[in-house]
Amino acid sequence: MTLQRSYRQPGVVLTDHHFTVPLDHDRPDGERIELYAREAVASGKDPERLPWLLYLEGGPGFGARRFTGRQAWLERALTEYRVLLLDQRGTGRSTPANRQTLPLRGTPAEQAAYLTHFRADSIVRDAEAIRPALTGGAPWTVLGQSFGGFCATHYLSTAPQGLTAALITGGLPSLDATAVEVYEAAYVRIERKNLAHYARYPMDVERARRIAAHLAERPAELPGGYRLTAEAFQSLGLLLGSGDGSHELHYLLEDAFVPTAAGPALGDAFLENVHARLSFAGHPLYALLHEAIYAQDPAAPTAWAAERVRAAHPRFDAAKTLTGDEPLLFTGETIHPWHFTADPALAPLRETAELLAARTGWQPLYDPARLAANEVPVAAAVYHDDMYVDTAHSLDTARTIRGLRTWVTDEFEHDGVRAGGPRVLDRLLTLVNDH
Repeated sequence: MTLQRSYRQPGVVLTDHHFTVPLDHDRPDGERIELYAREAVASGKDPERLPWLLYLEGGPGFGARRFTGRQAWLERALTEYRVLLLDQRGTGRSTPANRQTLPLRGTPAEQAAYLTHFRADSIVRDAEAIRPALTGGAPWTVLGQSFGGFCATHYLSTAPQGLTAALITGGLPSLDATAVEVYEAAYVRIERKNLAHYARYPMDVERARRIAAHLAERPAELPGGYRLTAEAFQSLGLLLGSGDGSHELHYLLEDAFVPTAAGPALGDAFLENVHARLSFAGHPLYALLHEAIYAQDPAAPTAWAAERVRAAHPRFDAAKTLTGDEPLLFTGETIHPWHFTADPALAPLRETAELLAARTGWQPLYDPARLAANEVPVAAAVYHDDMYVDTAHSLDTARTIRGLRTWVTDEFEHDGVRAGGPRVLDRLLTLVNDH
């Protein structure tokens, strides 16, 4: 571990930490990669007198949030913790994996083999590798948002001795659902979110259909070369899972067209805003590994599960929708083969993605027997109609983890730990402290 000089933001002292860990923890003498984490301590507090809280961001593929000062949940956490914001391997400043760096690994097959080490199991082993250097061997509390909650559940399955407590927000995974089963449940939720959006903004039915029809005839090129087709436009439904997402989508649709000498065209401002929401340039691992995070059967590939399940839900077929008068249904947290042709940030990784989709040999991520005997205090916020993580799956899992206490709420959507910040974290801390 190397330690850099500390610096300040309003109300907080920040310190950069760099570590090296094995790429493959089963081969500790093999190749090593670098991890980065940012420590945050409230100004005026002695960090040596504070317990540690490890934050694991959602994803996969997102680095830890870059806070300014004491934003969101960090305000509450800093009242009693020394917080470590870890960029999970492959994200942020932790040996980033993207179209520019992955070719250094060699062939697509070699890239795919490398990326098998970027799931929750490796992330948790990273955490356990760096913990002794930071805490002197003492356990710490983990806060896992979304995919970070999946990692926290794996932590409870494999290394509970490293945890004082686990706090999970919108991230209790099914312990045994296949990728197909995850998406079969997801499409039902996504359709419900679409209908709720159109009930709120009925004028968007015609707007969305008009944009999709235009793109079906003339796909647009977004800044950077992203090819916006009707299918790609539908993936803006990812917005519908966040607290303000429906309103954001509405404002995006309301001024899509501008008059030109050649007739109405999609405006530059609209295309720029769409590009900012659809590009995977900042988080390519989200697309590359999204189905792999559900893979636990060594004999079964994920095989583009979301695309296969979509075929059983014809209401999501834009071409069929446009031949009738039904509302266009946006898709949600689903990754499809066309992402790797439409997005320049992903196109060079298309063969790598195909190999990951075809891969077998994935190992189970959770240990139901160990979770049933859990002794670590655990609290989980479960959002009543979470579009990203199935509520029924989460509650099934909650019932299997000994001592886990849930807070089921419809006050927040999936991004509650950001939108509700201090209140959400305070509620979970109350639950674990009353354990």
